[in-house]
Amino acid sequence: MALPLAAMAETAPAPGVSTGSYIQALLALGVIVALLAGTAWLARKVTGGKGFGQGGVKVVGGVALGPRERIVLVEAGNTWLVIGIVPGQIRTLHTMPKGEALPADLAAAVDKPFAQWLKQMMEKRGGG
Repeated sequence: MALPLAAMAETAPAPGVSTGSYIQALLALGVIVALLAGTAWLARKVTGGKGFGQGGVKVVGGVALGPRERIVLVEAGNTWLVIGIVPGQIRTLHTMPKGEALPADLAAAVDKPFAQWLKQMMEKRGGG
């Protein structure tokens, strides 16, 4: 009975991974990376070079109000949207036609410090 076990022990391969297995794994990894790169290239060609999700929406400008608060001017088609962004919330503050000039009182306020502009607005509304 011990004879078949001894014969199997002599012909059994040594434990471990062969060099051929490493080469096969590296080739498979190379094929996967090439497929991913090819798919990304094809997607870029099909969309005309635009990134995903940019369908006609463009950020025109923005200003940070604080470390996590921003006001952004976004162009969507023929409309400009003034958007307020705070953690967990995005709101449309104002909409206007694309390229519309700023109202005279707002254009004058841009050159003033915010506190001075706010005081002037409060006085206009009778809150002063």
